[in-house]
This record gives sequence, C-alpha cells and structure tokens, in this order.
Amino acid sequence: MIDVGTLSKLRRLVKRDGISQREAARRLGLSRNTVSKWLEQEGMVEPAYPKRVATTSILDPYKEQLTNWMKVDSHRPKRERRDIKAMFQAIRAMGYGGSRGPVYEYCRRWRDEQANAPRHTGFVPMRFELGEAFQFDWSCEYAFVAGMRRRLEVAHLKLAASRAYVLIAYYSQSHEMLFDAHARAFAILGGIPKRGIYDNMKTAVDKVGTGKQRSINARFAAMTGHYLFEAEFCNRAAGWEKGIVEKNVQDRRRSIWREAGERRWANLEELNEWLIQACLASWAELNHPEWRELTVADLLQDEQAHLMPCPSPFDGYVEQPVRVSATALIHYQRNRYSVPCEWVNSVVSLRSYPDHLLVVGHEGNSVRLARSFERDQTLYDWTHYISLVERKPGALRNGAPFKTMPETLQELQRQLLKHPGGDRVMAQVLSAVTLHGLEAVQVAVELALQAGRVSAEHVLNVLSRLKEQRPGVESAQTALTLAEPPQANVLRYDQLRVGQDATQEADHVQ
Repeated sequence: MIDVGTLSKLRRLVKRDGISQREAARRLGLSRNTVSKWLEQEGMVEPAYPKRVATTSILDPYKEQLTNWMKVDSHRPKRERRDIKAMFQAIRAMGYGGSRGPVYEYCRRWRDEQANAPRHTGFVPMRFELGEAFQFDWSCEYAFVAGMRRRLEVAHLKLAASRAYVLIAYYSQSHEMLFDAHARAFAILGGIPKRGIYDNMKTAVDKVGTGKQRSINARFAAMTGHYLFEAEFCNRAAGWEKGIVEKNVQDRRRSIWREAGERRWANLEELNEWLIQACLASWAELNHPEWRELTVADLLQDEQAHLMPCPSPFDGYVEQPVRVSATALIHYQRNRYSVPCEWVNSVVSLRSYPDHLLVVGHEGNSVRLARSFERDQTLYDWTHYISLVERKPGALRNGAPFKTMPETLQELQRQLLKHPGGDRVMAQVLSAVTLHGLEAVQVAVELALQAGRVSAEHVLNVLSRLKEQRPGVESAQTALTLAEPPQANVLRYDQLRVGQDATQEADHVQ
C-alpha cells in the first residue's frame, strides 16, 4: 500500500530528478512493480483502497463491558477514574485471554470519539417583549437556619424581558409554598406578566400528555385564574425553553447564595428578608445582557408599565379533612398538634399555609397553629385542655400539655399540689383564663404568690379587683395660664351681698 505522500516523493524522484525506477524503489522501500504501476498514471491520483472487512476479535465479547465502565467513569471525578491497565486486568479476571494491545486501542479510540463528539445541540436565541412573560423554577440549596444546616427549596421567579428576579426560600415545594412564592414575587416586582413559563412540576401538572397537552392541577389553575396570567409548560427534558431562569439558578448560586450559605440565620423569615434585599441591590448593579448601557433596575421601570396590576394575594392554602384523636391531637406530616378538646373524635378541616395551620371546626370556629417542619414532634397548647381539666382535675399533675404553661402558673401549681385538693383549686384558676385572659390571670397569680396566699379565692379576688380598677382621668392640656391662682376664701361671697337682706342672711349664718 502506498499513501499520497510517498507517491508524491516517487513522482519527484523519477520525473523531476531523473532517477531510475529501480533506484527510486530502493530509496522508498517499494517494489518495482508498485513503482511502475503508479508511474503509468497520467496525473497525480490519490490512492484508494477498499475498506477492510471487519473480522471477529477475541475482544468482542468484552467491548460492551469496557464501554459501560468508561461511561460510568466519565461521570466520576478524575482521581476516582480507572485507567486502561485496571480495566485490562479486570477483563482478564473475567476470562479474556488476549494481549493488552487491542484493549488499549479500543479504549483510546472510544475516548477520542467521545472527546470529538458535539457536546451540545443547537439552540434558538429567545427574545421577549416587555410585560410578556416570566419564568419560574425551583432549586435545592443548603443554609444554616436555627443552628442547623438545612436543605431548602428556593423559588426563582424572573421576568423574561427586564431580567428582574426574586428568590424566596422554603422547606418544601408543596402547593402552599408555590402560591406564596408567586404572591410575594408579584408584589415585589410591581405587577404580573401575561404569561408564565414552567417545567412539568407535580404541583402544577397532574399528567403530561403528548406534545403540549397537559392535565393541569385544579388548585394551580385557580391561582392562574386569580392573577389572570396564562401558564405555559415546557416539553419534556427541554430546560432550554426556560433557559433564562435556568441560568439564573446557576448565577445566583455563585453570588447571592454563596454569601447566604456562609451566614447563620435565626429563622427562615430572617433569611428571606435578606434574600429580597440582596435581589433589590443586585438589580442596580447588573447590566442587562441585551442593552449593556442599562441596568436591570432601569429596564424594570419600563416593564412595570406593561405589567398587569396585582390583585389581593391568592388564598393559597391546601385543605384536607383530619380526625381529632381522643387526646385532642391531629396528625399532619409526621407531626402532632393539639386542638380544643371540644373537638375530640370529630372530623375537622385542616388548611395548611407556609408558616401556620388553620383548623376549622364543624361549627365554623377555628384555631391557628404554628407550623413545624421538623419530624415526630408533638406541639401542645395547654389552653386547649382547660375545659377538660375542669372535669378531670387530676390530669394536671402529670399532664404533658401543662408542662408548657408560663413559669408563674407552674409555680402556683407546685405550691397548690402540696395540699389536698390542690388540683381542683388549680383547675379553678385555669378556668379564669378563658374568662379574663392569660395576661390578667398571670398578674393576679404573681400578686398572690408575693402575698404568700396561694388559694383560688385569693387569686380570683385579686383578679376581680384588677378588673374593677379604672384608669384615672387625665387633665386637659391647654396653653392658657392663670395670672392669679384661685383661693379657697368664702368671705368673698359676703362682699357680693348688699343691703339688709344680705346682713340678715349673714347673721343667720352666724
């Protein structure tokens, strides 16, 4: 076989330098028949040979295994990847009896093909008009909240035209978090675009059909109807269709969230307040990618004129029926919460919000509970059990809910339980909380403890006296001042009386 370079040298030696074919064949290491054959061609012709027919190799049964190993290693850090020698020894242990040459050649050829393969497919650049659309996405981040490193779900809502964005952190991606994120973001951005672009998240799409067909969640559809924007969902595995917010996730992770992850936050509300202020500050610093001379804040001012006005926030709760246990507890997301004992063994409506729970009884009365995102917690409110201890005062001694009472009431309980019938006396004091309020009862108990008289009669007596007290009447404030202060002198009235009647009346008074 002869290549193009060798053929060029042969033609120069014979046709230009006048060397014989025998000498040229000797110098180039070719046979005389090959030299004469190629010199018979009239011009320079590129040599062409038939493709070699693939033959079976002893390595064929192990090529699939080698390919799988190299695919897995491509997703590992470089220091954890196996070299070709390690893979050669591995297939020898599996029964490969050939040399290492074919193994090295196959692995190197596969890696070269992967390195030269196109990394990304082509994309069409997108452009949006002012007020046309926004894009929404979630990202998973970590931060130290309340002394613990917690996983947080961060909502990203970004206007497609001005590129103004809002970040809000939550503990989950449930419906109530999604609705709250939209309400906050729209209020901060100052309006609502006409269209929202989402991926096929479960809180918005119940079922993904062919093409653009989607079975939209009823609560999500109610939110879009409230804010009057149209929801649009991307195709499967087509994140580039909302590439603006996808890039925002990566950019904010390297800037805002890097600083947020280094700090310590007392609670989630404090973190969200800082995130909002960080977003507002960055709008004035970032230049718009299309109009470099303008900042994001400048474009937002123009876009706000094209946004729809914000209505009242959507009441984005998620409602479900729950049954109250015999201990006046309801179960929600692996936690237990106390409710009024009057609801024992009944079915109530539980409405979950991002930061609290609202439990509505069958008569329409409701209680508000602080929501916990921990697990296997029991959260008591001792006031829910007051009417029960009136009938069962003995439960006060070891009742778990009453361990959360204020320290003043716990001290009163410790002193009363030293005497017979103290649990009934304590139940009478607690029943006054529903009538007069906790603050007034605490003041009465503190006065009773200071006086050293720990009895229900004394506490209720002090409480009644506190209720009877009226605030003093404040004197009227005026700018006028008296030139001569009044004096209590009754003789001045005698000077006003003249004549005999006045003298007789004066003698009568005497």
